[in-house]
Amino acid sequence: MQSSKEITPQVAEKYPNKPINIIVPFGVGSGSDILARMLEKVTLKHLGQPLVVINKAGATGSIAWNELSSSNPDGYTIGMASIELLLQPNYGITKYNYPTSLEPLAQFASVPMVLAVQANQPWKNINEFIEDGKLHPEKLKFSHVGIGSLNHIVGEQLSKSAGIAFEQVPFNSGSEAVTALLGGHVQAAIIGPAQVKEHIKSGTIRVLAVATDQRLADPVFSDVPTFKEQGIDIQFSNWYGVAVPKELPIEIKAKLAEGLKEMITDPEFKKNVENIGLQYKYLDPKESEEFWIVENKKISETIQKTGILNIIKVQKQ
Repeated sequence: MQSSKEITPQVAEKYPNKPINIIVPFGVGSGSDILARMLEKVTLKHLGQPLVVINKAGATGSIAWNELSSSNPDGYTIGMASIELLLQPNYGITKYNYPTSLEPLAQFASVPMVLAVQANQPWKNINEFIEDGKLHPEKLKFSHVGIGSLNHIVGEQLSKSAGIAFEQVPFNSGSEAVTALLGGHVQAAIIGPAQVKEHIKSGTIRVLAVATDQRLADPVFSDVPTFKEQGIDIQFSNWYGVAVPKELPIEIKAKLAEGLKEMITDPEFKKNVENIGLQYKYLDPKESEEFWIVENKKISETIQKTGILNIIKVQKQ
């Protein structure tokens, strides 16, 4: 990646001497927003200045990341990052190529995708579900949160792996996708764990697989096997971190990264992240950069192999 600009030691020493804005690419109450406000509560303690949360929702995050990409790289405008930051440029619908106009300073939380079905259905694992799909290919439909979303990608990966053209039914939100499942309008949902947790506890929904490399620690999901355990190599999670404009000066970047590390690795912050049903894992700037590279390659290959890229292209015409 391109190196950051250098500045005088005096300027770096005074940083930060005013509030820092953090641009959130989704609305109030979204995962990005909740995590940004968690950071907001501890920024003064670790950086000596407050963090100001600014929601810029729209265009699946692109409005916010366009603004972040074009902002002054002085350390006073940072932004929340999530998997859409990599997804959207791969679909060719963004003003900037975010992996090159932005760079990560930290990553700290993720939410895996799970395959949920109604608990009154006969399937106890993913292989029984697939076998039924092979016998009745027109019977099984998936709900997800939109064409080209991570949920959609996982659903299409399962279709390819199983050799079955499951019908994908897009909705505008996770709650709508779950409602469709509960109402029997679809037979499965690709969704985040938090959106089905209470339904699992009440006995109305069963989860057949989780798209991670290991089982979830949450006791509600700890008995749910991964896709990989069941012979299907699907590993995709949404993730959250902090990104900055590419030309952020080296000294400012180092100071900001260190402050973020102190905030994120605080045991109380970790506990708060896990309390809202997210997986916690801190990655520093170098680890986050390496993750972006690997994840971007995986996304690019997957959306081509599953045909999702072609679906997006047709929609744009």
